[in-house]
Amino acid sequence: VWTYPDGFTWMEMFQDESKFGLHAALTPTWNETAFYADYVLPMGLASERHDLNSYATHGGTWVAFRQPVLREAARRNGKPVKLTYEANPGEVWEEDEFFIELSWRIDPDGSMGIRKTFESPYRPGEKITIDEYYQYIFERIKGLNEAAKADGFTGQFAALEYMKKYGAFEIEKGESYKMNENLLSDDQLKGTKVDPKTDVILKDGKAIGVMIKGKPCVGFPTPSRKNEFYSQTMVDWKWPEYATPKYIKSHIHNDVLDKSIGEYVLVPTFRLPTLIHSRSGNAKWLVEISNRNPIWMHPDDAKKWGFQTGDLVKLNTDIGYFIDKVWVTQSMKPGVVACSHHIGRWRRPQDKIGNRWATNTVNIEGDGKGGWKMNTISGIKPFESHDKDSKRIFWKDGGVHQNITHAVHPDPISGMHTWHQRVRIEKPKEGEKYGDIFVDTNKSHEVYKEWLAMTRPAPGPNGERRPLWFNRAFTPDKTEGGCYYIPKEDK
Repeated sequence: VWTYPDGFTWMEMFQDESKFGLHAALTPTWNETAFYADYVLPMGLASERHDLNSYATHGGTWVAFRQPVLREAARRNGKPVKLTYEANPGEVWEEDEFFIELSWRIDPDGSMGIRKTFESPYRPGEKITIDEYYQYIFERIKGLNEAAKADGFTGQFAALEYMKKYGAFEIEKGESYKMNENLLSDDQLKGTKVDPKTDVILKDGKAIGVMIKGKPCVGFPTPSRKNEFYSQTMVDWKWPEYATPKYIKSHIHNDVLDKSIGEYVLVPTFRLPTLIHSRSGNAKWLVEISNRNPIWMHPDDAKKWGFQTGDLVKLNTDIGYFIDKVWVTQSMKPGVVACSHHIGRWRRPQDKIGNRWATNTVNIEGDGKGGWKMNTISGIKPFESHDKDSKRIFWKDGGVHQNITHAVHPDPISGMHTWHQRVRIEKPKEGEKYGDIFVDTNKSHEVYKEWLAMTRPAPGPNGERRPLWFNRAFTPDKTEGGCYYIPKEDK
């Protein structure tokens, strides 16, 4: 409801039992989506759950292991627990364990075909444990088994024990930029043939490498195993004009903006260095530093409109508007305005009180015809708690929820939301106040259909849903007739 564009449509759906019969929110905190849930199931924060993470920090490759602190502390103190919630003072479920347990409750005898995907790889027919789940992953990471053995770890869970101790493992040391130059091994080359026209090395009909100056190199992860300036995939999937790189005039290109009526580009996605996406609302010292999201505007544009820092400005989007304050700064390019992420959290008077460091109290009214209004009743106030700092709150402004006024813009090729917005700036009318929001969800659906009409839908070659060579985290059956193919009767 808060992060996604067009949040009022989500609110309509969550309140319509014919669309959602039951809505369970799995969340560590109260939030705008949880307010509309039938069940709120508390999930752990970072220090209360297992997870894997890795970032593009340098030329190497590494993996890190997050684990519940209290569970691991109990294990090291000789008091191991079976399930993570047993070591949690709030009995909060660990999310991986939750879905493992849920699968066995839904399909206790395996007749639905769900349970089998949550069975132990080491104990056939038995429920997988969280340790087995991560051991299965870690023992398949190149070099990790050897590192665990060298460090003195033995037994079935050696790789897991290594990661529990160190928390991270470097897989490749700074050679990621040259992976394309790696040579295929003799085992990899068994049963291969080389296409005489392209030098692509094929195995069972699939490209696994390319001959470069007489050497069998791994190459790049493309069909040609080369860095493709020309992409046959774009041709095969009905976008031949983009087979070679070219500039695309987007929906916010300067040529499509009507300056005579005050149209600008709005950048709604930039991050402040003091906050973390939508995850730092309860971080009191960070919220103390950054607690409002004004409209950044270049002095030339501000002068044109007669705006000064702190003045109200109305930004009209495709589906409605929001009213914010101006911040005049040379940090912006003329013709472009920006409103940061993170800020503009809210709750209604009837909602459960959770975060009070960063949430406004708002009133929401619908006209029953797709029109929705939101206005701020009160800002942030000091409150009594076990934390003495809660009485020291001096800021009142909780910002404005901008994303809810954005229409859904699915990119015609990738399907991802295109966040940059074309907005029309004007001065607020008499009676319009800071934080006022309006959205017409009928209009939002029409805008969505306009963008959908720009797509060139699947199927692709041979009835494919998406190119087979595109990587994805979880890959379903790629054989013909499997998940990657659209049944003929559905085309």
